[in-house]
Amino acid sequence: MRFAYSLKQKTKIAVLLFCIMACTILIRLLEDRSIQDLNKSFVSLYNDRLIPATDLFYLSEHIHAKSVILRNADLNTDKIRHQVLLLHHNRAIDSLIVKYEKTYLVSQEKQHLATLKKSLLTNTQSEGQALRNLTELMQIQTQVGQELIKDSEFAVSGSKLYSTLQLILAIIIGILIVGILFTSSVVKISSEKFNLN
Repeated sequence: MRFAYSLKQKTKIAVLLFCIMACTILIRLLEDRSIQDLNKSFVSLYNDRLIPATDLFYLSEHIHAKSVILRNADLNTDKIRHQVLLLHHNRAIDSLIVKYEKTYLVSQEKQHLATLKKSLLTNTQSEGQALRNLTELMQIQTQVGQELIKDSEFAVSGSKLYSTLQLILAIIIGILIVGILFTSSVVKISSEKFNLN
């Protein structure tokens, strides 16, 4: 009878320990996924926000320089140099736009970029309009960057939660081990006293 009771208790403990082990493995997998998401957010923040923001700055510099060259066209006596400078700035603008288009763009960015490209192609809008489009793109960069930071904070909070759950499970395992050791020593003591009688 005692053997059956002991076997039943050991089975319960084994099932409980198996469940705790499964939970620990699941938590570990979730934590790994959370860390991968965090890494993705940081890479995206760099590749899709920081670098393009710098490119937008350079784009505005080239647009401004091109505008200055066009305004001073009548004063410039060296027409070949004038054309070479315009060609240089146009190529730089085109390459920066192509590079910017390859990044992840939200719908607002796509709209403002299309407007900017139209204004640069038709040359009908002023430098001010082109720079306003660039300013809008830079503001969108900031907004999307803040959203990525929030996603990163969420991933970090998830990792903290998973770590806390692992700590709680480790404490439960420790309590179970102490409980098993305590009950086995109680059984030994009582069986020794039983043999003395």
